Amino acid sequence: MSKTTRKIKPLVARPSRRPFTSPIASAVVTAVAILWTIPTFGLVVTSFRDKEAILSSGWWTSFSNPSFTLDNFREVLFTGGGSLGSQGMIPFAVNSLAITIPAVVLSVGFGLMAAYALAWIPFRFSDHVFYGLFALQGVPLQLSLLPLLTFFATGVELFGQQIIPPLGIVGTLAAVWFPHVMFGMPLVTYLLHNFVSALPREVMEAARVDGANHFEVFRRIVLPLSLPAIASISIFQFLWIWNDLLVGLVFAGGTDDVAPLTLHLSNLGGSLGSKWENVAPAALFSIVIPLIVFFSLQRYFVRGLLAGSVKS
Repeated sequence: MSKTTRKIKPLVARPSRRPFTSPIASAVVTAVAILWTIPTFGLVVTSFRDKEAILSSGWWTSFSNPSFTLDNFREVLFTGGGSLGSQGMIPFAVNSLAITIPAVVLSVGFGLMAAYALAWIPFRFSDHVFYGLFALQGVPLQLSLLPLLTFFATGVELFGQQIIPPLGIVGTLAAVWFPHVMFGMPLVTYLLHNFVSALPREVMEAARVDGANHFEVFRRIVLPLSLPAIASISIFQFLWIWNDLLVGLVFAGGTDDVAPLTLHLSNLGGSLGSKWENVAPAALFSIVIPLIVFFSLQRYFVRGLLAGSVKS
């Protein structure tokens, strides 16, 4: 009786997909990149031109008749651009950092803890809480401005009885932190939950068997493994809070000691844009800090991604 032998084909990896090299797609991507870059390049060139040249001609004429100066930066940084008295942009940049850094740390920190609880701590109605957080992302920020402002100023009254006393934080940095953290946490929790829930279950169970509590698991396992996600979300949170104007205008009260940089930028143009030449150098200065944060966290993101191990 003859035995039939079956030839087993060796496993061969599928060839990777061909790169997207369509000439039309390449042309579209190149056109979009050029259209995106030209205004930015024009902003940079305009920032270094003198006021007479800015008001009399377009930035592209600088190549035929170059006239560059640093007086624009000196004026907007140290003298306020002639529209807000003698106070320059440096104090407002410090205010923005004082608003942005705590708000990012609080929103990402609480969001990561909430994501871990929803992903790895079983409790009743956890799914409903997660769905509620997902639904809160669709609530417009503008709907809560008046209730929050009233809550900070007068507290909460029910049937004529004072339930919660007024916090008295309107016009302070804390009044700006609270809305940013409150509106940032649903999205941060949702994004981090998708990352934390995909962590290896074997590692979590091994830590629990070794006697680690939830705090130790969070500190020794979840936090190190989540560094890439934390870095990415921190970039988005920083950019969103740094570029915000509405929350700072409503809750900071518009005073110079707590006003963010965006509020100062909105006033630099003067009445009806009469001093719009001040906006270009001020806008270029406002881009510097977000770029520093982006590239710093970009390196940190790559390092955390390559580490990929649990550090004790």
